[in-house]
Amino acid sequence: MKRVSGHIATVNSEVSAMIAERKEVNKMEDTRERAVAYCDRIKEKYFEKIRHAVDQLELNIDDEDWPLPKYREMLFIR
Repeated sequence: MKRVSGHIATVNSEVSAMIAERKEVNKMEDTRERAVAYCDRIKEKYFEKIRHAVDQLELNIDDEDWPLPKYREMLFIR
């Protein structure tokens, strides 16, 4: 249960930090500069950490208790 709690805490904190940084990036008027900032400041900084924590949650929580499609399941949706 501590693992699950830790992964949830990671998702919450990283998503909150990402939202705060996105608010700053969204203030940029130059669209190219904003796009580069999204790639360098948002994607590189947050996506891997969030994705890893969610992947771990998907592995540790039973399918019956996980109401959303899991990433591995979505790969095969047609």
